[in-house]
Amino acid sequence: MSISLRRGLTATFSAMLIAASPVAIQAVSLSTASADTVSVYTAPSSLAGDNGDVIKSVASNYNGAEATQIQYLSRDNKNKQVAVSGTVLVPNNPWDGPGERPIVAYAPFTFGMGPECAPSKTLAGEGAGDLVSGFQGSFIDTLLGAGFAVAQTDYIGPWVEGSGEHPYVNRLSEAHTVLDVIRAAQRLPDTGLPSNGPVGIAGYSEGGSAAASAAELASTYAPELDVKGVYSGAPPADKSVLASSLDGGMYVAFLGYALIGINAAYPEANMMDLANETGAELFLEARQTCTLDAILRFPFQQSRSWTESGQPVASFLSQPPFDAIVAENKIGNLKPSMPVMVQHSPVDDVIPAAVGKRMAKDWCGKGANVQWQELTSVVPFFSHALGMLTAPSDATAWLKRAFNDQAGDGNCGQF
Repeated sequence: MSISLRRGLTATFSAMLIAASPVAIQAVSLSTASADTVSVYTAPSSLAGDNGDVIKSVASNYNGAEATQIQYLSRDNKNKQVAVSGTVLVPNNPWDGPGERPIVAYAPFTFGMGPECAPSKTLAGEGAGDLVSGFQGSFIDTLLGAGFAVAQTDYIGPWVEGSGEHPYVNRLSEAHTVLDVIRAAQRLPDTGLPSNGPVGIAGYSEGGSAAASAAELASTYAPELDVKGVYSGAPPADKSVLASSLDGGMYVAFLGYALIGINAAYPEANMMDLANETGAELFLEARQTCTLDAILRFPFQQSRSWTESGQPVASFLSQPPFDAIVAENKIGNLKPSMPVMVQHSPVDDVIPAAVGKRMAKDWCGKGANVQWQELTSVVPFFSHALGMLTAPSDATAWLKRAFNDQAGDGNCGQF
């Protein structure tokens, strides 16, 4: 990609977002943790304890909230225990709803693969935050503004030493890390948060699939949690569709991220054996990028240029052993036990709206309480990113209703 084209795309993308919402890219200030040497990104030599136990915590400050960076225990897709980082934020404003202050697990949208991309770092003004990372703060600020405490996970990734590559959009590991960050928030001392109070889950894009996966697994993986509602925005619920829809487009980097994720979660599949020199180089480069850098570095590439055989990635994902991996990561096969809202822009330019709608319909077919709603889209380009401008307020309003036991009966059969 030429430097001039990259600069042009950066300017266009930035102008679109700034014009649409200045608050979306405002500086988010979580100050450097403390003067001691504790780091939640350095894992202990051995792990022991229960899922959701807090390994380390470091107090920090955040505008309008008391924040604590944490390292906690969770499980990967093979049920192996792993250390995960994140942030717990308790707003200074009181909770004026019924009962105890709720905790909302915030599942971040795509932030990248590099060690410096973790949301708990970029929220702290550390790491390698980019334009896109500002949206994470906007979503969290909206939740905090409603009086919710927020438990934000970084998912599994190289930001914590020894935790391996980020298993991007992996259904099991991301569900586990989302549910366990709620447990960690409930167990974190001196926060004033209830240990068994009401909780919710919210996420968009990658976070939408993580939230949806957590909705499916909550009743079996974390049955003690009182999950009142889950918001899933623009979820990439079916990776087989995305392998084709992303290929050759502006956001083909996300397909590269997905392949790195498969390689991390399923090393036995020998994903790298399929790559040619170009593909191997892309793997090495992409795993060090944050979102915007990846989008601008790899746009419009055809995945057949990455493979030794010259076949597109989609053709491999329909064959063993990858077909079983894709099937294991499809969302919509298990009934959520709580009310769920699913939103998607009808002109989403990254994740086709049919993917989110299909997941919602699959849940409806299993008798779940599902509220489907189309996200407002002002333009048919950059619509996935621009959907993040209204998703936080929509998610927050719906979770308020859920915490008031007013989520309703959904609208299955009407979409």
